[in-house]
Amino acid sequence: MKRILFLIILVTSALGLHAQVSVEAMIDSIQILVGQQAHVTLTAVAKENSKVEFPQFKPTQMITPGVEVLGSQELESQQEDNGFVTRATVYTLTSFDDTLYYLPPMTVKIDGKPYKSKSLALKVLTIDVDTTNVDQFFGPKDVQDNPFQWSDWSLTFWLSVLMLVLLAICYYLYLRMRDNKPIITHIRIVKKLLPHQKAMQQIEQIKAEKMVTAEDSKEYYTRLTDTIRKYIEERYGFSAMEMTSSEIIAKLMETQDEGALSELRHLFLTADLVKFAKYSTLINENDMNLVNAIDFINQTKLENEPVEETVKPQLSEEDQRSQKARRLLKTIIIAISVVCLALFGYVVFTLYQLLY
Repeated sequence: MKRILFLIILVTSALGLHAQVSVEAMIDSIQILVGQQAHVTLTAVAKENSKVEFPQFKPTQMITPGVEVLGSQELESQQEDNGFVTRATVYTLTSFDDTLYYLPPMTVKIDGKPYKSKSLALKVLTIDVDTTNVDQFFGPKDVQDNPFQWSDWSLTFWLSVLMLVLLAICYYLYLRMRDNKPIITHIRIVKKLLPHQKAMQQIEQIKAEKMVTAEDSKEYYTRLTDTIRKYIEERYGFSAMEMTSSEIIAKLMETQDEGALSELRHLFLTADLVKFAKYSTLINENDMNLVNAIDFINQTKLENEPVEETVKPQLSEEDQRSQKARRLLKTIIIAISVVCLALFGYVVFTLYQLLY
């Protein structure tokens, strides 16, 4: 008994569900002229999770002989009560023969089960033509060109003019930059003489000129003390050429001991007497002071310094201004070239749209 009651409930539920599933077809116009279009809306009401399959037609496929399907468009689903959803698809139809067409029912599959809509009718009409009065109809027209409108071409024209002006300016700036020759500088790496090497070259030159035995002791001691001063200036880094002998000795005592400077002090003292007090020296005294100068250089020289130096060229103010002007011209030329290229692309694109 319970099994029979359960089967009755299932059958009743299935019948109730079947009663709520429906498929309908409606046409927006049952009468059209030849070549016009009519729209058939096919609607299916089913459960939300049901699989609904609407009929598919290829473009220009006949739904019935003489009626073509131009296309279809699925509409947005609408939620109904009791968990049902309304789905719809619109089919666009046309015909080129005047007659009354019978549109057969359209089948929608819901969960694999086919449901058919009702049949429809479509009447196609033609326009009546009075062939006895052909003068009232206009004959065929030749192909006509679109009328010229300045508003369509004005922007392209003025952009083209602007592009030509910018190209002329760019060419003028290029000529200016070409006439403004670039300043080419080279960084040179030269061998550098160490301070003691320069001083020894000067002393060797004094020897070669035999100034030790010369009668003019003032010139000899001037050359010798200047050589020592330049050496001290480069070796210790203070302005020995502008200092007095006592100031140089006092400065050197900060880094040298008294014993190493005694002979140098005697050399400067003798040189001052010769240059300012007209003191006369003997040849052996001149030799001794020369030897003292060489000993001082040998005792204080530094031999581990680099023997190469980088010489960077110094540009004048005019050359610097010329370089800045050349860089500015190059930047402006590049900017104008980019703008001209963009304008050219836009003008070509606009002309293509206007002509084609």
